[in-house]
Amino acid sequence: MYSALRLLCLCCLLCSMAYTLAPQAQAAPLLQEGKKSLYQRVVSHPGAQLRTAPDSKAPLVKSNLVPFSALYVHARQEGWLQVGRSIGAAEGWLEADVTTPWNQSLTLLFSPPSGRDPVLFFKTETDLHQLCAAPDMETRLDGLLAAVRKDKAAQTAASLPVLASEPLDEGAVSEKRFYLMPILDMKDPFEGVKFLQVASIDPGTGGSTASVSAQAGPPRTGIALVIDTTISMKPYIEQSLNVVRAIYDSIEKDKMADNVGFAVVAYRSSTAAVPGLEYVSTVVSDFATAKDRQSLESRLAQVREATVSSHDFNEDSLAAVQQAVQDLSWEGYSSRLILLITDAGPLKSGDKYASTPMGVNELNDLARQKGIWITTLHIKSPGGAKNHNYAEQSYRALSRLSGQRANYQAVAAPTPAEGARQFATVAKTLAQGMVDMVRGTAEGRIMTRPKDSPTDKAASPEEEARRLAATLGYAMQLEYLGRTRASQAPTVVNSWIADMDLKRLARQEQSPSVEVAVLLTKNQLNDLGSQLRAIIDSAERTKKTDSRDFFRGILSASARMARDPNLPTAGKSLAELGLLAEFLDGLPYKSDIMLLREEDWYRMSVGEQTAFINRLKSRLARYEEYDKDRANWESFGQANAGDWVYRVPLSMLP
Repeated sequence: MYSALRLLCLCCLLCSMAYTLAPQAQAAPLLQEGKKSLYQRVVSHPGAQLRTAPDSKAPLVKSNLVPFSALYVHARQEGWLQVGRSIGAAEGWLEADVTTPWNQSLTLLFSPPSGRDPVLFFKTETDLHQLCAAPDMETRLDGLLAAVRKDKAAQTAASLPVLASEPLDEGAVSEKRFYLMPILDMKDPFEGVKFLQVASIDPGTGGSTASVSAQAGPPRTGIALVIDTTISMKPYIEQSLNVVRAIYDSIEKDKMADNVGFAVVAYRSSTAAVPGLEYVSTVVSDFATAKDRQSLESRLAQVREATVSSHDFNEDSLAAVQQAVQDLSWEGYSSRLILLITDAGPLKSGDKYASTPMGVNELNDLARQKGIWITTLHIKSPGGAKNHNYAEQSYRALSRLSGQRANYQAVAAPTPAEGARQFATVAKTLAQGMVDMVRGTAEGRIMTRPKDSPTDKAASPEEEARRLAATLGYAMQLEYLGRTRASQAPTVVNSWIADMDLKRLARQEQSPSVEVAVLLTKNQLNDLGSQLRAIIDSAERTKKTDSRDFFRGILSASARMARDPNLPTAGKSLAELGLLAEFLDGLPYKSDIMLLREEDWYRMSVGEQTAFINRLKSRLARYEEYDKDRANWESFGQANAGDWVYRVPLSMLP
């Protein structure tokens, strides 16, 4: 009996020792409240330090944790969080005060600073709600904006319901300075507008692009004319030369001969379909200032319209825009504008002769990431009446600012002569607006926000061009000042904002003040691209574009990137894992595919489904450009490029 007892005790001791010596199984991260598969995550602030224990004196795991690291929360203990970059393992402890809860990957960016007031960060949701519910909202808002502007040095005055303001009046937040605005909570108090609880985090000296050297003197503005030179465009080619001459005369008179440069890209359509067209697109002249005007004018004077018709009424304008964005020497110009001049829409995505895989939305995104504004002058002649709606819709997307606002203007051309006259007036007004911006900045004048166009009457083409020029000039000046002054986003740990411009909201209008992006690493973006290629290849190989697997696969990839791009699915989609509904539930914003219902997909014709797949291919082409865009990847000192981060617009998800 005694021996048996000793043997039992020994076995228990050995088992205890074996348990103690064995590696401890890592517990999964903490779940979000009320969720079964979504884990708690936080984003680290600049300067956060990871320690081995929940004690400020404990040894450091990493002296300088990479700012904006998305970390899973494995445990909480008296103001400390046990965190890790992966679901499977905790790496150390962080003080909770140097983190912000972030249960999805969405972040906000300030929308282009044209035609809107600065974003105000309110102390509470109640403060914001009371303003928006007030019958005299616009009057109250004007008083609040005046008080904030007066109190720039101390915007946290106790008497104000506002914690901070976007620095817009004297320079927009520089796109060269990385900042993060994670969404913490969301309310839908009124139709068409969201109230968002956000943090605004600026890296300070923690980011590699935190300081931007000021550029001496006024901005140098580059204007690239992208001209349709097909058989119907002769009058507009000639007038483009006249516009260039007039602007050169103006800037020489003002002694700014080196501050405005023109470049010219000409385009037609597929030479594979019609060899007689000679070229798809070609650079007629790279940027030349008034000092080199003779060279540019002589080259532009040699441009001729085509002598044969294209294979389709639409032309390959997107190939020319892409060439202008990527091949022209923009480096010496801080303010950048493409002026697209055409009387036909772009080749459709399904056209086998289209020479660029990117569509209008992707090219708009590519240009804006490079600081280039696209403006379209769409000449509407009687012969293209059936094409007008398609072309306008396409070019509004190509020239989109934010929301429904676009740098687009139609030019009526009932006859070639009248069209040429109106085109000359509109083009000169736009170009002169850029010159006025350069002159004003050189003289130290800060432009005022252009007044909204009246809604009770239609503006004349000249008035519309003047308004468009003023809006563009205002936005471009703010961007320039933001770069030279290194304007930064306000640092606010917790506040409430409206996602629409408050001034327009007071007038029953909607214009976004922020845009939604997804923070992804290079590895995560490559993972998304690989998933899309596999899904698309499978669909095309089996010709089952209406299959349940295709739709669910695309939806799953998009939802995972928006919610938690690190989630391992072990080769299965979220739908197959039974997580799709939970991943979609509660997201404050959704991409086009996440808004599409499954029954909508099945109602599409084969042609519509094919067009949808072509849009996905366009997204893939854009991802390849993201990968090359070194200027906008933020490394924060990380040697491994796979860990660099990029703010991918939500609209660019599948």
